[in-house]
Amino acid sequence: MQLSPRQQQIVAIVKRSGPITSQQIAEELNLTRAALRPDLAVLTMSGILEARPRVGYFLSTKPSQALVAEEIKKIKVGDVKGLPRVIRANASVYDAIVNMFIEDVGTLMVVDEEGHLEGVISRKDLLKAAIGGGDLQKMPVSVVMTRMPNIICTTPEETVLTAARKIIEHEVDALPVVRPVDGQGKKLEVIGRLTKTTITRLFVELGEGGR
Repeated sequence: MQLSPRQQQIVAIVKRSGPITSQQIAEELNLTRAALRPDLAVLTMSGILEARPRVGYFLSTKPSQALVAEEIKKIKVGDVKGLPRVIRANASVYDAIVNMFIEDVGTLMVVDEEGHLEGVISRKDLLKAAIGGGDLQKMPVSVVMTRMPNIICTTPEETVLTAARKIIEHEVDALPVVRPVDGQGKKLEVIGRLTKTTITRLFVELGEGGR
């Protein structure tokens, strides 16, 4: 539900001063009660506000959750994606560890010369390689990375909610944000990343009313 500017003002007033009567709201907005009646009706019927006789209007305890859920469903991955952190398949596992440390990330996207996705390497992959006892400076990333088509991806058009489900279901820390560069979708260009941190930050912003 998209609120009008006046309805947003009413909600802000009730949030700040509720419970508050319609007369008091009208006075703050320099309007008549009759002019406010349609907006108040919309806000109460939608469950955003509640009203009690001789008490006034106050924020419902239910809508905040409903509004947050509705807002999340509208947000696309392209709205919140971060910059991709990439590495080449012929780089060493040691280089991947250094890059993760410098970039402070838990996942690197492995790409070819044209930026097409070839694999993904995570902290778990690097830990397995280290435990294996091989020479990390000589071992290429391609040996330990997860390869296509076993990589779970997302797109800018996909909703954050759908992408978050993928992260939970597949128990990964990040998803490459990709777009196809051919008609068959066999080649994917890496244009971003969506991480658990991204989703947590979004949740905090929504909770604080920052979006």
